[in-house]
Amino acid sequence: MTARPCEATQLHTRLMKCALELEDSRAYWAQAAGDARPTPQEAFDAYWFGARSLARVEVLLVNLRVRYDAFPPALAVLRRWPEMSPETRACLCHWHLQLADPLYRKFTGSALVTRRAGPRAEVTRDWVVGWMGEHGLPQWTLASRIKFASNLLSSAYTAGLVATNRDPRPVVLPRVPNDALEYLLYLLRGVSFEGSLLENPYLASVGLEGGTLEDRLRGLPGLAFKRQQDVLDFGWRFADLGEWADARFPAALSDRGAS
Repeated sequence: MTARPCEATQLHTRLMKCALELEDSRAYWAQAAGDARPTPQEAFDAYWFGARSLARVEVLLVNLRVRYDAFPPALAVLRRWPEMSPETRACLCHWHLQLADPLYRKFTGSALVTRRAGPRAEVTRDWVVGWMGEHGLPQWTLASRIKFASNLLSSAYTAGLVATNRDPRPVVLPRVPNDALEYLLYLLRGVSFEGSLLENPYLASVGLEGGTLEDRLRGLPGLAFKRQQDVLDFGWRFADLGEWADARFPAALSDRGAS
């Protein structure tokens, strides 16, 4: 039996070299296929990421494989998703980075959520460096914490969670299209993660909690969500993420599983 994919829980330093990477993620989705794992040299020669150096291609492959290959049904869908909107792409890249990086998940799914709800809904780089000192590993140097803080803020800005890349940075909410939200729900349904489908850092990071979330769920065509007092029924219309995508993009996904 295939092991159930799960969110990363061990702290690591990959974010220091690779932030959200929207365009490189899109390029990776288009090229990655099945079990094929080309070497950095092969990806470089095939121009996967345009005019990137070989050293940069190696960094990108290491990071993007962790974010997407770890969730095979998701990568199969991303490969074939036609005409994805910029807002949807930002949401999906943000959630996959959360899955792959527990520090980014805690920063965006907890720290920024708390700041957004507080009297000063903003952050600065110095504040994030201090936060890193509390939540990073004790052996990380100040230089490492500063680099982490820069890439945390850069990724959050690209994801639409902070409004500017200059201090002070207002904490804001991105637009979450219905197709992005349905993708996340069907993805999480097949992933082991801390929390529940109604309460987790993935949804909290984009402001979808409580009644706001339930109102959105009731309007999703891929679900038939209902609540009767304390009893919840998501009303899944499809068995898994792949079936959801087949119905959502029938022409583009007609060859699902063939590669």
